[in-house]
Amino acid sequence: MKKKYKKFAHIAVIQYVACLLCFAITATTATAAKLVNKPAPVCELTTLDGQPVESLQALKGEVVYLDFWASWCPPCVQSFPFMNQLQQEYGKQGLRIIGVNLDEKIVDANVFLDKYDAEFAIVADPTRQCAKNFDVIAMPSSYLIDREGVVRYIHRGFRPGETDKLRIIVEQLLRHQP
Repeated sequence: MKKKYKKFAHIAVIQYVACLLCFAITATTATAAKLVNKPAPVCELTTLDGQPVESLQALKGEVVYLDFWASWCPPCVQSFPFMNQLQQEYGKQGLRIIGVNLDEKIVDANVFLDKYDAEFAIVADPTRQCAKNFDVIAMPSSYLIDREGVVRYIHRGFRPGETDKLRIIVEQLLRHQP
């Protein structure tokens, strides 16, 4: 009888934890959803060597593909060639890709970048406040920002099968001239 009770208690705990996780994911997703169709949060980003860079608000008139990444993230390795390709194809049409590194040690980011070429801007978020403002909960997390500085789409993670959808959204944003 005790074994059955322990098994039941174990299942109940698992279900309880699963419910908490679902609530946390839903709450976080709801927070991120509040960013869509709103101006991009203000961020203080730097170069990897600590020099300030222009704000996202200064990039109005361009479509911004803002991608938060880290060296320890396997999907980030897969996303870099895609972002390089987008930058090559659409850069002259006004696409600006910015990779925001969230590594604790910049040396880790530099080792990653020595292996995986980035043909787009790489910046750092030393205080992690920008990642908090954008509600980054997965790596990579990408935010597509229109020419008016408004967040139009959020994409978490990276799977090669999703590139067509991302490309279509980028093309739509580039066609829109305010």
